[in-house]
Amino acid sequence: MSQAPTTEPAGPRAPVFGLMTPEDWYRIPLLPADRREASVNALVRRQFTGVDDQPVLRRKAEQQLLGTAESAVEQGGVVLYLSFLEAGGIPLSASLLISRLYERFDGLDAVAALAGSGEVTLATLPAVGRVARVRRQERTKQSRKLGSEFEDTVVEYFVPVPDRDEVLMLTFSTPLEPIADAMVELFDAVAGTLRWQHREQERTGEERE
Repeated sequence: MSQAPTTEPAGPRAPVFGLMTPEDWYRIPLLPADRREASVNALVRRQFTGVDDQPVLRRKAEQQLLGTAESAVEQGGVVLYLSFLEAGGIPLSASLLISRLYERFDGLDAVAALAGSGEVTLATLPAVGRVARVRRQERTKQSRKLGSEFEDTVVEYFVPVPDRDEVLMLTFSTPLEPIADAMVELFDAVAGTLRWQHREQERTGEERE
């Protein structure tokens, strides 16, 4: 997959995006580094609340999360969400990485090159219009490391940024292959809330970047 530059091209600033996610999805802003680290530290504190006798496990969890976040930055990521949803006591593991790619959205062939694998189709999101969508299966390094027998299900949306040679990429992923279709429905619902807003608009409780 193409790697995005870490700096914006010259010209007018890109519009901010708004996105609504489930309450139990934790948001990690990836830039700047101090904000990323503070968010990861806050997540680790939350997850280990009341657990004072596992300093090694806590430190390992923090290092893994920081490594995941830093890898996301290298892919052009600006925001990372991690799901802590549960159903019947079973964790519904999932993630969403939002990245900025400084590429022109000029057709499905270009998007297919960015996606790397999977069938690319056109879709329409209510507030942003035409986008490209890819669903694919992949066996990640993390799943191999954990000895999982399942492949991750990945759904990617490629959204042209208005008046820019830029694409906003939403990459949803879940290792829960047995319930992949249900998780994909959730991913599509979250993607459907995406919209553009002017930077001067007042912020509410919804997620923005």
